[in-house]
Amino acid sequence: MEEVRDDRSHSLIEADDDDPPMLSAQALEALKEFLADQNRGLVAAAAASEEEEVSLVAEDWRLSQFWYDRDTAETVAKEILSLCESLESPSVACIACPTLYAYLKKIDPNVSVQLLEYDKRFQQYGSEFTFYDYNQPEELPSSLKSAYEIVVADPPYLSKECLEKVTQTVSFLMRPGKSYLLLLTGEVQKDRAAELLGLYPCGFRPQHSSKLGNEFRLFTNYDPGMRLGGWERYQ
Repeated sequence: MEEVRDDRSHSLIEADDDDPPMLSAQALEALKEFLADQNRGLVAAAAASEEEEVSLVAEDWRLSQFWYDRDTAETVAKEILSLCESLESPSVACIACPTLYAYLKKIDPNVSVQLLEYDKRFQQYGSEFTFYDYNQPEELPSSLKSAYEIVVADPPYLSKECLEKVTQTVSFLMRPGKSYLLLLTGEVQKDRAAELLGLYPCGFRPQHSSKLGNEFRLFTNYDPGMRLGGWERYQ
């Protein structure tokens, strides 16, 4: 047994004395290029992730604030920008949905958007911010009246009263003729949305960064076709 152990030890020592394997110059160059590509990919991915993030102020639950998650904000923003492309001089009003406003400006800084919002922290957006209290639905600057072909609303509360008052604001803002309306609110408002605004749900389900117990839906007054998961008016 001792002799066997000695032989194995001897063979290991001999192996350690061997020269380490060497890559050819061509293989070494290929390895360097591979590692460089990997590094460039990591840097690009990190930059893209940082670019996609939109910074917002902290949610204030006392104001019933719940920000959309990134997928929801991007999906709705891209839908609005798609609608803008079909209009000669598009203008967008965002009622109580600052997350959407921020993503619209991130994707297209030149889009004409007005944010109507109660939280005065969003005064940082300058002339594109208008103070809005849904309890006073039409106490708004006269310059906003009938000025928007695209209106998006996210009422702060899931009550009949709140939706009725937001409906008054929508009527104040929307331009006569062909206009687009998108409403993000709870599933419980489905019948009221149809009755008050002629809206029907889309297949797309909005989500929030803070997971909420209430099921939210996206309602529109137009058929988005294959976008937004289709329209459920005829289902």
